[in-house]
Amino acid sequence: RTRRGNAAFPFLVRAAQAEGIIVAGGDGTVHEIVNIVMHEHINLPIAIIGSGTSNDFATYLKINEDLDGYFDCIAAGRTRRVDLGLLGSEYFVNVASAGMLTCIAHEVDARLKNAMGKMAYYLRGIGEIPKFRSVHLQIEADGRVLHEDAFLFVIVNSGVVGSLQNVAVKARVDDGLLDMLVVRKCSMPELMALTAEIVAGRSVENHKNVLYIQASSFRVSAREPMESDLDGECGPYLPLAIETIPKALEIYC
Repeated sequence: RTRRGNAAFPFLVRAAQAEGIIVAGGDGTVHEIVNIVMHEHINLPIAIIGSGTSNDFATYLKINEDLDGYFDCIAAGRTRRVDLGLLGSEYFVNVASAGMLTCIAHEVDARLKNAMGKMAYYLRGIGEIPKFRSVHLQIEADGRVLHEDAFLFVIVNSGVVGSLQNVAVKARVDDGLLDMLVVRKCSMPELMALTAEIVAGRSVENHKNVLYIQASSFRVSAREPMESDLDGECGPYLPLAIETIPKALEIYC
């Protein structure tokens, strides 16, 4: 794994006259490599071998369902371009989020994560549910201004978040848009029922306790400090100004 800002990585890529880059790891590792590639203007396609705790982007693209076939794809040079999200100077591949549960990925003990994988996140999340409280959000989506009392929000590039399928049913990685889902303040029984719908892979696009918006840019602010998360890594505190960078990254697929 390469730490962001490590000068050795781009030097080695250029010295090797590489034709592409293979990234083996989870969403956080892909996030780091993508940021190096974008900031260093390395114009090479990326292959993703999902081998981390969470591999949402690779799962959405179905590129690891048949590894032998995927390596044939790499050898044949078959690629496509996908969108990225941009927050300040940092790119994200799949998700930016904030609110309750955001810090769970950062707080789960590494030993527990290695032993239990994704289940470690779910167990920690269940333990946090009694502590849920809402925050007031101001959301600007392509100039449209909304106010919501919410538990959390996610802004996603794909439809897979936290290893859950169909979270954002309209999401496409090459449409020039990002999809925002806001979980509105509701009772605990309603929240548990909504959670069950999401875990079951059912669409919540029109659910009364969910706001679903597609836009090319978002600005989200809150009345109290809230830390964000980018692809499972710690992000800045709100307010967040996020935009879509259409077809910014070439990947083997």
